[in-house]
Amino acid sequence: MELLEITFTAKYARREDKLNILEELSKKLDNLKFFVTLLWEAKGLTANKYGQLSQKLSAVGKMTGKWLQLFKKEAPAN
Repeated sequence: MELLEITFTAKYARREDKLNILEELSKKLDNLKFFVTLLWEAKGLTANKYGQLSQKLSAVGKMTGKWLQLFKKEAPAN
């Protein structure tokens, strides 16, 4: 739910605020990927479910990364 909330916030945020919000989104997504892997290693997920989740999280990560790159290019240098 947090990821969806942050994504929604980033979508409608002012341009100058988006970079920080997207960086937060990226960190939360990385944490989720880590905990899903940990859950699988602890046998809390089947290999099939883990594979499905991993593919989806990877796709979301790529989209988030591209969005983040876009704003890093546009962000003024401090």
